[in-house]
Amino acid sequence: MDNRAAANPVLAQSTLPHGLPDFASIDDDDFLPAFTAAMETHLAEVESIASDSRPATFANTVEALELSGRDLARASGIFFNLVGPDTNPKRNEISQQLSTMLTDHANTISMDQRLFARIASLHEHKAELDLTEAQDRLLTKRYRDAVRSGAGLAADDQEQMRQISSRLAYLTTTFSQKILDDTNASAVFVADVAELDGLSPGEIAAARRAAADAGHDSGHLIALELPTSQSVLTSLTDRDVRQRVFDASTARCTRGNEHDTRELVLEIVRLRARRARLLGYTDHAEYVIAEETAPNPAAVVELLTDLAASALRAGGRELTRLTRLADEEIGPADLTFWLERERRASAEIPLDDFADYCELDRVLTDGVFHAAGKLYGLRFVERSDLVGYHPDVRVWDVINEAGRSIGLFLGDYYARPSKRGGAWMNNIVDQSLALSAQPVVVNVLNLTKPDDGEPCLLTMDQLTTLFHEFGHALHGLLSAVDYPSQSGTSVPRDFVEFPSQVNEMWALHPDVLSQYARHHETGEPIPPALADAARAAATTESAHATIEYLAAALLDLAWHRITADDVVDDVERFERDALAAAGFTGDLIPPRYRSAYFNHIFGGGYSAGYYSYIWSEVLDAETEQWFLAEGGLLRANGRRFAEATLSRGDSVDPLVAHRELIGKTAEIGPLLTRRGLAAAPS
Repeated sequence: MDNRAAANPVLAQSTLPHGLPDFASIDDDDFLPAFTAAMETHLAEVESIASDSRPATFANTVEALELSGRDLARASGIFFNLVGPDTNPKRNEISQQLSTMLTDHANTISMDQRLFARIASLHEHKAELDLTEAQDRLLTKRYRDAVRSGAGLAADDQEQMRQISSRLAYLTTTFSQKILDDTNASAVFVADVAELDGLSPGEIAAARRAAADAGHDSGHLIALELPTSQSVLTSLTDRDVRQRVFDASTARCTRGNEHDTRELVLEIVRLRARRARLLGYTDHAEYVIAEETAPNPAAVVELLTDLAASALRAGGRELTRLTRLADEEIGPADLTFWLERERRASAEIPLDDFADYCELDRVLTDGVFHAAGKLYGLRFVERSDLVGYHPDVRVWDVINEAGRSIGLFLGDYYARPSKRGGAWMNNIVDQSLALSAQPVVVNVLNLTKPDDGEPCLLTMDQLTTLFHEFGHALHGLLSAVDYPSQSGTSVPRDFVEFPSQVNEMWALHPDVLSQYARHHETGEPIPPALADAARAAATTESAHATIEYLAAALLDLAWHRITADDVVDDVERFERDALAAAGFTGDLIPPRYRSAYFNHIFGGGYSAGYYSYIWSEVLDAETEQWFLAEGGLLRANGRRFAEATLSRGDSVDPLVAHRELIGKTAEIGPLLTRRGLAAAPS
């Protein structure tokens, strides 16, 4: 590191535990110089590897390449963690610049013919190298990544690849920024508080604060969530307000303003199709799924269409019931409202009070952390002396059974205009035995922040999300691999959701619920009948939820099975035709994300991979049965699960590891039963 880089607080070695960045010392103006210096250092390291006169070995080529670029990894861990949960115009501008700079940097390395020749020679003779499984997988991935980046192409085609990848980086970054901007701009203003009937006092107070923050002297502002379905629609009794919120949600990024993303969508899919063809793939879906656990796009489509047929039949029955209950025609804005009315009517006892027993801090300490302690022997000690990147961020030291700190966990739970929608986990520091690096991971949610002194009470969905994202955190925290690129969640995209979905099972497990479910005012434990009713409701998946997810997953694949010869020039028409071809006719249940605000696939890393959630759920449903058969919340079970999955990252074949864990190949039956799609007994 030169003197210029050493003086930059982004690149300075942190003296805080586990390399937690000293966020307070970093200014936004530090980022571009830091990245520039880090890339120069990285290229110098790569030059040394590529020009090495010695014969290529795993150590002097693949391992050396893996362990290079530490300054760049540090800068990326800091900056890209900030852009999602706490962006600003300056950070957006930097992100836009970095999108192409980093892509060009990666292309320079992957297309270096000297480096590729060394990697290719090792790959060709890897059977003779006496590699461990982790080393074999690392070498194979390095080789395949280089090929898929265009290293094996002719010079003219390589130049096309450079241009395409650089342009795609710019477009996808722009897409994400436009979604955040238009989601904020599409918040629904309600002048009369009476029109918010059905919302809780906390939700009404949050809507008033949002209006005040937006400059309104009176009234309330309903902020939009990222998916099409808005949670407030289950509660709002005013049908006109429900329709306004629904219309605002579905119109995002298609309003012809500066945030419109439709042209971006069309250019992104065209460029992805061109890139796939250059690399010898039929389409982008084939290009993506070649690196996943699914065998090919056809197998994914078959699973999704089979599930869709069952879900649509269940949806027809569901609509009949709801129409009878409503005694009127039901529109898209009304479905979840009447689903909630049906759930309440059919429940033996009402679930209205369930959230009163799910206060965030208690759920975290006595629920999420309690389950992790029982299963994995972990303790979480809050560190008020350590500062996150925003005042709302909290930091915990993670202690194992031996009393040793194994990493840091950061929690960022409250929504704000600078935070993109949704919930996610991110690594700030990747675990690596080779680098003596321990993980620093963060969970990000978008809960409504309560007024000072008021509790943050979780709905059933929010409770599940909290446990889900912590499953990702555990995947990062319990990682025990040599190489950072194999750490934690660095697994195939259609496997990455598996550990997080497994962790959802503990949210309402009796041994966990009994620990945290205390009334936020009285401290009384949750009544057994209410706990049972909550579990019964959680195991009854609505057809609506399954249909909207499957529609989005099939829409994703439709966009990415476009070839370089296909001409698509109308986003809405393509979306409508693609959904109809998959059996989703009519507009009653739109996809979970419409194309114009489908950030997973046009702004994130799930292109041709949104199917991953249901693909992983096949493994999850089987694993839940395994846990229950083995006695549930036991340290021995947690140890086996951690050894098979959570600690291994991408150092082993994940499907082989899963088969060894449960003793068989996962089948779809438990998933069908869980989602209420299993065939009725004859």
